Amino acid sequence: MTTLTDDLSAIYGALSSAFGHQHWWPAKTAFETMVGAILAQNVSWTNAARAVASLERAGMLDPGRLAAADTGDIARLIVPSRFYNQKAERIREFAGVYVTEFQADPAVMAATGTEALRERLLSLPGLGKETVDTILLYACEKPVFVVDAYTRRVFTRYGLLPEKASYDRTQRLFADNLDPDAELFNDYHAQIVRLGKTVCKKSPLCDRCPIRVVHRSLRCAGAPE
Repeated sequence: MTTLTDDLSAIYGALSSAFGHQHWWPAKTAFETMVGAILAQNVSWTNAARAVASLERAGMLDPGRLAAADTGDIARLIVPSRFYNQKAERIREFAGVYVTEFQADPAVMAATGTEALRERLLSLPGLGKETVDTILLYACEKPVFVVDAYTRRVFTRYGLLPEKASYDRTQRLFADNLDPDAELFNDYHAQIVRLGKTVCKKSPLCDRCPIRVVHRSLRCAGAPE
């Protein structure tokens, strides 16, 4: 009889075989990843990337400059990301903390204990669990599994999560059954995003799914008997 660890490992193996390593998160620096995580809230990555590029062209992809900038000036540069006024405030607040508490150094931030760092970032206005965990995993290389709507959708359809599972419940599925490996969590989450965007949509394309049947006892609800 297989365990949850076996099942999760088998799903990851099938996804990586189908899609290859995803090399995610696309950014030149850790700080760019942090800003990108905020910009990606409630918008496609394509739009978030446009906003990141706009900041870079303006010479504003710099923690000190963002911390000192007027929110209106930031907002004008990040219009493609939607909700740009709110995000401008969040970015400036985050940049200020990054400069004053972490010396604008990703190594200093990464050296902070995972739980303490997570709680500090969650205390910042507008930074929820998915955004903070994205920063922890992709910028600080902490072994924290990022959960999004795709994760819930895929693993609910597999019967490995209850309907409308909470963020914490979904995260525990992976944290409790896989080794705490940042590299694994990084690519596993990226694989899920790839599957959710291309195949396991709200109206799923089950005939194209590389993991509709992983083994006899592990199959998606949409897989034929």
